[in-house]
Parts: sequence; structure tokens; C-alpha cells
Amino acid sequence: MRPSVLFACLWASATALPSSLPAGPDVSIVQLSNQPPSDLPTTWQWTSTGPLVGPKNDGRGIAGIKDPTIILINGTHHVFASTAQSAGYNLVYFTFAGWADAPNATFYYLDQAPLGTGYRAAPQVFWFAPHKLWYLVYQNGNAAYSTNPDINNPKGWTAPKVFYPDGMPKIIEQNIGDGYWVDMWVICDSASCHLFSSDDNGQLYRSETSLEQFPNGMSQPVIAMQDNRNDLFEAACVYSLPNGKYLLLVEAIGTDGHRWFRSWTADSIRGPWQGLANTEQNPWARSNNVQFDGDVWTKSISHGEIIRDGTVDEKLLIDPCNIRFMYQGMDPSAGGEYNALPWRLGFITHNNPAC
Repeated sequence: MRPSVLFACLWASATALPSSLPAGPDVSIVQLSNQPPSDLPTTWQWTSTGPLVGPKNDGRGIAGIKDPTIILINGTHHVFASTAQSAGYNLVYFTFAGWADAPNATFYYLDQAPLGTGYRAAPQVFWFAPHKLWYLVYQNGNAAYSTNPDINNPKGWTAPKVFYPDGMPKIIEQNIGDGYWVDMWVICDSASCHLFSSDDNGQLYRSETSLEQFPNGMSQPVIAMQDNRNDLFEAACVYSLPNGKYLLLVEAIGTDGHRWFRSWTADSIRGPWQGLANTEQNPWARSNNVQFDGDVWTKSISHGEIIRDGTVDEKLLIDPCNIRFMYQGMDPSAGGEYNALPWRLGFITHNNPAC
């Protein structure tokens, strides 16, 4: 998002959360499937809901709800998202049980927390087990984060701190061109934590620090992947799989001008990344492999996140047999100034898992 405009079952090698989180919700770790870890399919098919979450008529003048990050704990979905309007961006938090409840979810605007007013966007949430804290990672002109011991308390998010105290790293300055530095994403393994970001100009960057030092000590970024600007645009997210591999998703701009997602896998967070479903003809998620429940309300499958169900810690483990993705979409006839576009949130459900 730019400013201008697995688990099938819990395997012995996976790190489970405690049965409860301090000052936060209870987390039940439930075995979801008896099936062993399997490879992801090379072709994907999805079913989409209609638009479920949009701006409230509450006097704030918000045009779009964007960039969701989502976890599911004991039957409750916790969502953080960007609020967009011509005046700029900030963040909102809301919860709901079933998807049918999402349209009526109460909004808690995080500019009322110590996280503060001003430019904050494109959040990612996870429980960092070593610190027993929730981390909210987002962009504020730098790669920023806030922490909170209790995800249920939206007023508990701390004032922003940044991963790069000296500002934009030099390698990004050298490659960003007329792009934007956006969409920060953290994932850890048993030894290291990695910070990904994009420049809207064809580069995906990765920094790392030790698990013990996190959130401090981020290295200078390296280019993790490079492609044409529209083919490697933004909204990258990386997940771990029960078989020890990793899944990378990156948003692209199609030849039709609409957004879609490409995918890769790797044996390590450091790569190298091998293409999985990453062409317009064989996408991870695009309008041509999504069946809509009702009217086709969007032609863009844009910035979003796979629902992390129960396993919500820094390793970002997902269930390859039960992938559901919350995304932003928009009426194809909408236009105008980028910040004021009417983005809404919906879900797609994967229909053909290799399980």
C-alpha cells in the first residue's frame, strides 16, 4: 500500500503457543487435520465472498478500508487495517466471529492509542513469544512497530519505534526511483527474524537480525527478488509451512491494470525462491481463478493476508489444507485520486488444496 495515491496439524517440529497468552485471549491449539504435510498445488482455484467491511458513516470521512492483517483465536477474528482518505492514512482494529458478522464489527481507530496520529499504514500483527508481546508492524515513512501485551486492548499499542534508526537504507534509495517504500513484513525462524519490504519499483528487500536481538539490530537490506515494476509491485507476505518450506506472495499489477497475487516457495526464508503459481495465466489469486458468490464486485485481488488460525506467533505457520485469504477489492468502475479510492475487504477460500 503506497502513501500517495500451516498448519494441517501440529507437528513435533512446529512451535505451539501456550494455552493462554498473558493479558490476552486464550489460544486453543487444536489439531485440524490428520493428513501429513503436502506440497502446495501448482494451480489454484478460489471462491470469494462479496465485500464485507467498508468505511463507517461516523464522520471521519474515510474512503477505503485497506491492507488487512488477520488472525483467528478461539473463534474470534482480529483484524488490523489501513484507513484511507485524501488527507492520509492511519490504522483501525476490529473483531468479529463469523464472516457474516464482519459488516457490523465495531471500529477502534488506533490514532486514539499511543500509536498516535499521522501516517501509519499496511499493518502486520503477530505474537512474539520470546517477549510475550503482540507486535504490530507498519509503515510510517520508515519500517515501524508498536507492541501490546493484550490484543484485546486497542488503547494499549505503544508509540512507534523504527527498525532502521538512520532512515531509508541506502540500497532502497538507490533502487526506488519514483516508487514508494512500503509494506513491511516480519517472519522468524528458530534463530533469526527477517524484515521484508517493497519499493513499488520491482525490488523486494530483506533484512535480518537474531531472534535474541529482535526488534533491534536489523542488517542492511539485500535484494531478495527483482522483476519488472508491475510484476513485483508490493504487499509481500511470507509464511512457513508444516513441511519446513516457505510460501512467498507478492502483489502485481496485471496487463489489464487490475491487482493480483503471484507465489513462490523456498526451503529457507533467505531463498532462493522458486515459482509456484506466478503468471497471469496461472496466478495464485486473480480474477480469472476466483469464483464470486454473487456479483463480481471487484477485478482486483489486492493487498491482504492468509488467516492465521490458532498459530499466531512469529513463525507465521499456516495450514496448507485450509487457506482463506482476506483481501481488498474495489468496484471496477471506481476511479479518482488514489487515496480516496473505495477499497473494501472480502475473503477468498481455496477450493483445491493438495491434501
